[in-house]
Amino acid sequence: MKEEEKKLIRKTGIQRFFKKRWVYPAVYIGAAAIILASFLWFQSRGDEGNPKNIGYESNPEMNLADKDAMEVNMPVENFEWPVANADEVEIKTPFYDANASQEEQESALVSYENSFQPNTGIDIVAKNGETFDVTAAMSGTVSAVEEDALLGNTIVIEHANGVETRYQSVNDIQVKAGDKVKQGQVIAKAGRSLINEDAGIHVHFEIRKDGVAYNPVEYFKKPATSLKEGENSTGTGEKADEEANDSSQSDGSDAGQTSPNQTQGPTD
Repeated sequence: MKEEEKKLIRKTGIQRFFKKRWVYPAVYIGAAAIILASFLWFQSRGDEGNPKNIGYESNPEMNLADKDAMEVNMPVENFEWPVANADEVEIKTPFYDANASQEEQESALVSYENSFQPNTGIDIVAKNGETFDVTAAMSGTVSAVEEDALLGNTIVIEHANGVETRYQSVNDIQVKAGDKVKQGQVIAKAGRSLINEDAGIHVHFEIRKDGVAYNPVEYFKKPATSLKEGENSTGTGEKADEEANDSSQSDGSDAGQTSPNQTQGPTD
């Protein structure tokens, strides 16, 4: 067979092959697969040269978000008794409530140098009459530590939104101004004061918001946000002064007992 005839037969066979319906779609699909595979291969090579840093510490935005979430999810504290063991103490002198009965008000007054003063907190004593650990009723920052023979040594702890707790008539003070304290942390021991010698060894405890004293007993096991002016508070103190027929100390005071049988223990 001549060479020209062989070439003609080969060309005719190729033309017949490409006239079949499935040939062109198969060619297109195969070409697309090759292009896609090449693209993915080059992309993977680029990623190897510039690896993504997905570590926890290298992502400041992730750290910030996690920190904010932790702060939001932190449990809200409730006021606790300012003692290590609430079962071993009782209230010697209650809080002066302007809306209480006359008998209850009289039990919350202290007589000092021929004058009467309403109690702006509660006086807590141990049932056995001995000293005891005084603890922070709520976490916060110590804003003041003062030595005062009349009222007894004083510790003031600041909390959020104008709330503070005060601890008077204490000894063996364990903190100083500026210290951060945790709820339940021992800050001192119960002591004595000249203004309330009849109470013996005790701690005078106050809860205040924006300078207004509140009855601690009504807010134990409750958050600081529950403090509302006019509810279980002395208000400005003027009504209490008028009914007690005497001027109270503007900064609050430790109070004595006028009813020897008036005692009250902590309740849950």
